[in-house]
Amino acid sequence: MLPEGMIPRSCRGIWFLKPIRIIATFPALGNICSGFSLSDRFCSAAPLRDLRSLALLSILHSMPSSSPSDSTPPLSVHLPVLMREVLRAINPQPGQIIVDGTAGGGGHSREILKRIGETGTLIGLDRDPMMLKLAAQKVQGENVHLVQASYALLPQVLEDLGIAQVDGILLDLGLSSDQLADRRRGFGFAAEGPLDLRFDTTAGEPAWQLLERLNEEELATIFMEFGEERFATQIAARIVETRKRKPILTAQDLTTVVTAEVSSKRSARSDRQPATRVFQALRIAANEELGQLEVFLKSHLQDFLKTGGRGAIISFHSLEDRLVKNAFRDKHRFRLLTPKPVIPAAVEQRANPRSRSAKLRAVERL
Repeated sequence: MLPEGMIPRSCRGIWFLKPIRIIATFPALGNICSGFSLSDRFCSAAPLRDLRSLALLSILHSMPSSSPSDSTPPLSVHLPVLMREVLRAINPQPGQIIVDGTAGGGGHSREILKRIGETGTLIGLDRDPMMLKLAAQKVQGENVHLVQASYALLPQVLEDLGIAQVDGILLDLGLSSDQLADRRRGFGFAAEGPLDLRFDTTAGEPAWQLLERLNEEELATIFMEFGEERFATQIAARIVETRKRKPILTAQDLTTVVTAEVSSKRSARSDRQPATRVFQALRIAANEELGQLEVFLKSHLQDFLKTGGRGAIISFHSLEDRLVKNAFRDKHRFRLLTPKPVIPAAVEQRANPRSRSAKLRAVERL
């Protein structure tokens, strides 16, 4: 157990005024990517391998709106997708315990908290300390627990809180607008900072190091498997050739390399940025995203939902959605609430173009 007030390395950078309270530490989760074919090859330095000493932080109601030593963090600009549909799927009720496994800017959490009331409990998880800081501006109270941890570590989080099972779990697997606007980590194509792409920059290997370390075949496999990029081989070859002359260190660097290779090969009718799938693939690899989702779907959703409890997951690309769809088909564990994925209505897509690829699937635990 860490002494009260000690900030572990993996949790530095979170904004506090009062001393933080460490809830607990927990042993290594093990290989979070186990069972996923590419994990051992490309995720050897991935974030969740470094969680042996990670402490769960309770970023709670005591957080003030300003600090003498730190400016007030900006408000979240992210628009939560499928809000009405999520609330209908989870159906939060007064007194229930609900987990928002990807708290993000706190948009979904705030509406859930309104419905569970003071007698309920909201647990918000996120690997990104910046997002937890933003979420804390929207959700607060004695019954709110915001924790820097992956949803794949839900068992440890609940154990530290003394909770056996919950009434509902939500995952929104999309990248937030706040992260895209953060020019320090390279999520946006024009970002000038290091091409990092990690949600927690204190753990794992940044994307620019992957581009330096992996050989041409390994890079091509990442782009094909994690990005479904049809020009993966050509892009990987161009990256390897380019890095001999100049390292690829920023989002701008990578965007320039990929665009130069594939612009003439793509359909002129496509409005997608040529580097979109490459960025997606590197982000998935840097954060072990699919490995985490597999762990969650294989055990956590069933083990920690009460009978009759509901789980809802919003995915944004086919790799995630395929895993969710296949897991939710298990008729021995779940009752499917969404025979077809729920997508945003036309009015939401017009108001928030980034919602266009969102798909919501939901189940009830048997």
